[in-house]
Amino acid sequence: MDEIVKAALKKWPNVPHCWGWLALDARGNWSMRDERVQRVGPFPQVKGSRILHEKLREFIHRNYAADERGAWFFQNGPQRVYVELEAAPFVWRLHAQGDGAPAVTSHTGVAAQGVDATWLDEQGRLFLATDLGLGIVHTLDMGLAADAVERGQWAPQEIAFAELPRRYRYVLSPAAQHAAQA
Repeated sequence: MDEIVKAALKKWPNVPHCWGWLALDARGNWSMRDERVQRVGPFPQVKGSRILHEKLREFIHRNYAADERGAWFFQNGPQRVYVELEAAPFVWRLHAQGDGAPAVTSHTGVAAQGVDATWLDEQGRLFLATDLGLGIVHTLDMGLAADAVERGQWAPQEIAFAELPRRYRYVLSPAAQHAAQA
């Protein structure tokens, strides 16, 4: 977490949390979902405005974390902005490493140190469990993933998508969870 964010948290410790305004899709794109967009429909059916500003995306990446319930957020100075997830907390990008299993890097730019489990959901989406947590493989990298499966480096097990958030303790919609508890 950025030092400026830590300082803001100390200076203003009681800023209310923000719900439903930020989303991460299955390709690692961040979207802003203002009140108008939220009224039109839920994420991911209505995504909102894609965040294209590179420095803002980098700031979000450095200050992206999960709370004790598994709800992911972006700490924006003193305000915690909870993130709506389309599929998982991470979107993996794969990089060839000769004949070895592909290197795995999160959409935030952090390298995973290894793949602990591979899962295939009912939609044919590939998920990897790593030391960083669970993520979905970016669609552009499925060729590298298929090579790893064919070489026997990864052996995906079938799983219902609904089981993944329970198994890996993450919340797809913190806003919906918050509304249900209010």
